[in-house]
Amino acid sequence: MAVTQQVAGHAVPTPGASGRPLVLVAAVARNGVIGVDNALPWRLGSDLKRFRAITSGNPVLMGRKTFESLPPAVPGKGGRLPGRPLVVLARSPFPILPEDGEVAHADTLAAAIAIANALAVRDGSQAIAVIGGGDIFVQTLPLASRLHITWVEAEPEGDVVFPAFDTAVFRETRREEHAPGPRDDHAFVYVDYERQIPVPVA
Repeated sequence: MAVTQQVAGHAVPTPGASGRPLVLVAAVARNGVIGVDNALPWRLGSDLKRFRAITSGNPVLMGRKTFESLPPAVPGKGGRLPGRPLVVLARSPFPILPEDGEVAHADTLAAAIAIANALAVRDGSQAIAVIGGGDIFVQTLPLASRLHITWVEAEPEGDVVFPAFDTAVFRETRREEHAPGPRDDHAFVYVDYERQIPVPVA
């Protein structure tokens, strides 16, 4: 039986209960930078295929700035991230256009996870993908089951960083190195991590 708590009118699975796992997806420079001026500090076209493969068919949780940084939606094309319902964590309401696709707003992390889990159950999804920004990663890292990190072989200046994590908690399970392709500014390494220590249940 799932252990839940009521937050903002939603039944929220307690960490470690039977909610869908949180999976963090990020491209991270060697110095931890993931963004600058609400944009990526590099061009890395090859990583888009991996991003789509991990997130497609799953609800995607993000902050408002990350939502606003997504490419504008094209009417009739399925929204900002086609094939993926979006849950945006923001303190205040923000504009959502019809062409943005299925977008839900939550004003607390607990509510955002509850909504994303309900969408995952509805759609038969196996995970909830978290794609940023920095503060969202800080809040969700303690609850994450897996990390899918693209380590970018660069040390750019930036104003957003990925939180440090303990490799005793998250064990590397897969590594795949790539030279830069024609649409890439840098070489990069795909690394997957699995949580080894269960999320504590409050």
